[in-house]
Amino acid sequence: MTSKMEVNQKCKPEAGAILPVINRNRCEAKEKCTAVCPYDVFEIRKLDDTKKSSLSLFARLKIRAHGNRQAFVVRASECHACTECVKACPEKAIHLENALPLI
Repeated sequence: MTSKMEVNQKCKPEAGAILPVINRNRCEAKEKCTAVCPYDVFEIRKLDDTKKSSLSLFARLKIRAHGNRQAFVVRASECHACTECVKACPEKAIHLENALPLI
């Protein structure tokens, strides 16, 4: 397993150029993203009623089984696009997007 220090040294993009995005219908709050991120970009939190109501029925059932919790991107501007979170997520609920529109 790669340490957070080793991952930190491999991350090339400037912080905030690439942002992690979480698919709410897939996330099951298994906390793998929080464990591997060297920049503490993620937190596991309870979903509020507004966020829950936007989920599919199947996703609402899944999150209920996981304590109504999911991962949240709380420090997106700190992301260096190392992709460790994408690789670690067992539900494939995280992908990376460009923060700035392409010209």
